[in-house]
Amino acid sequence: VMSSSSSSSLEMEIFQYIDAHQSDFIKDLKEWVAVESDSVQPHLRKEVMQMMALAEDRLATLGATVNLVNLGSHQLPDGQVLPLPPVILGELGKDPQNPTVCFYGHVDVQPAKKEDGWDTDPYTLTEIDGVHLLIRNLYGRGATDNKGPVLAWINAVETFRALKLAMPVNFKFVIEGMEEAGSLGLEKLLEEENQSFFSDVDYIVISDSLWLSNKKPALTYGSRGNACFFVECGSKDLHSGTFGGIIHEPLLDLIALLDSLVDSTGRIQIPGIYDSVAALTEEERRLYESIEFDLEEHRNNCGVKKFLYGTKEEILLHLWRYPSLSIHGIEGAFHEPGIKTVIPAKVVGKFSIRQVPNMDLSVVKKQVVEHLESVFSKRNSPNKLKVSMPLGAKPWLADVNDLLYKAARRAIKTVFGEDPDFIRDGSTIPVARMFQTVTQKQVMMLPIGAADAGEHSQNEKISRHNYIEGTKLFAAFFLEISKLH
Repeated sequence: VMSSSSSSSLEMEIFQYIDAHQSDFIKDLKEWVAVESDSVQPHLRKEVMQMMALAEDRLATLGATVNLVNLGSHQLPDGQVLPLPPVILGELGKDPQNPTVCFYGHVDVQPAKKEDGWDTDPYTLTEIDGVHLLIRNLYGRGATDNKGPVLAWINAVETFRALKLAMPVNFKFVIEGMEEAGSLGLEKLLEEENQSFFSDVDYIVISDSLWLSNKKPALTYGSRGNACFFVECGSKDLHSGTFGGIIHEPLLDLIALLDSLVDSTGRIQIPGIYDSVAALTEEERRLYESIEFDLEEHRNNCGVKKFLYGTKEEILLHLWRYPSLSIHGIEGAFHEPGIKTVIPAKVVGKFSIRQVPNMDLSVVKKQVVEHLESVFSKRNSPNKLKVSMPLGAKPWLADVNDLLYKAARRAIKTVFGEDPDFIRDGSTIPVARMFQTVTQKQVMMLPIGAADAGEHSQNEKISRHNYIEGTKLFAAFFLEISKLH
C-alpha cells in the first residue's frame, strides 16, 4: 500500500495530465457525438453499428482485448427484422493481485432533431459559455447519456497507460448499443457469460445517471421499479343520441376505476399496497438531511406552482423510497379537435406504479386486480373488465456502506473537495438491477453529469468541468479501489 504522500503526488501527476489533454478528450467526444447512433429508429441502425465499431477501436487502442458478441436480430411490430448491435466485452489487465472492476456503458442515444427545439445541431458537439462564465457547456446528443461518461472512463484508463504507470486495477468493459431501446439481448448475454467473463469481476460500476444538484457530486444507491397496467372496459361504439342515458357507458366505468386509484394528496388507494414497503431507518433518514436540494429550482425545472409536500425530506422520500402511481392515458376515447357525439365502445386506461423495496411485483399485480374488480363490481355494469400488466421492472438498492461506495466517496472528496450526496433515482434503472441479480456482485452508480444536463431532452449537455473532473474522479477511484485490496 502506498504512503499518503506518494499517493497524492501520483494523483497530482495524473490530474495534471488530464488537464493538459482536455482538448484531446473533447475532440474524442465530438467524434462520438457526430455519430447518430439512435437505437430507437430502425433506419439509423447502421449508425449504431458504426458507433460500436468506433468504441471497439478505442478500447483496442488502449491495449484491451475486445470481443464483439453477436446478439442476432429482432423483429419490429411491423414485421421488419433488424440486426441487433453486438455487445462489446473488453478486458485489460489480468494481475491476480489486483481487484477487477467492470464498467458498463452504452453508446446508443435517444432520438434528436434540430427542429425539436435544439439551439444547436444535436450531432455537432458545440461548446458555449454557461450562466457562470467559469462553466463552459458541451452541447450534443449523448454528451451526458452516455457517450461522455464512457469516454471519461476510457480516458482515465488511458492516462495511466500514457504516463507508463502500473494499472491499479484490472479492467473489464461491457458496452452496448441498445440501452435506449430496452437493452434487448443483454440479460441473456450476462447469464451466458456469468461463469466466464464475470467470474473474476469484483465490482461493477455504471455511470448512466445524474447528480441531484448542479454543483454537488452524488453517488446513486437505489432506483424504483415500474409496473405498467392496462385496464380495459367495453363492447361496441354507440350513438349518444340513441343510447345516452339508458346504458352503462364503458368510458364512465373506466373513469370511475381510474379515479379510485389515487387520492388528491397522491396517496395510492389500493388496499395493502404500502404493507411491504421497507421501513425508514434512522441511518437512512440522516442521509436525507445533508442532501443539497433546492426546492425552488426543482419547482421551476418542472414548471409547476406547488408540490404535494413542503419539505425537502418529504419530497425526496416520496420521489425515491415510497411508491407512486401515475395515469398516462386512455386509448379508444375520442381525442381530436372538435366534438364527436360517440359513446366509445372499448376504452383502455393506462397507468403505472413505481414500486420500491420490498414490494413484490406479483403481489402488486394481485392487489391492483382485486381492487379494480371490487370497484367495478359495485357499479353493476354489464361491460367486460380486463386488467393486464404488460411490463414489470424491479427496484434496485445497494448498500452505501459497501467498500465500493467508500472508495468512490474518498475519490469524490479528493477531486471535488467535498463529500457526495447519497441519492436514489425516482425512475427505473433496469441495468443496475440486472447486473446485481445475474452476477451477484456489488454494483454502484457513479454519475458525473449535473442535474441540469438534460438527458433525453433538447439541448442535452455535459459541462467541460464535469467531463474533465469526472475523468479525474474515475482515475482517483481506481487508486482508491486498489488501496482496499
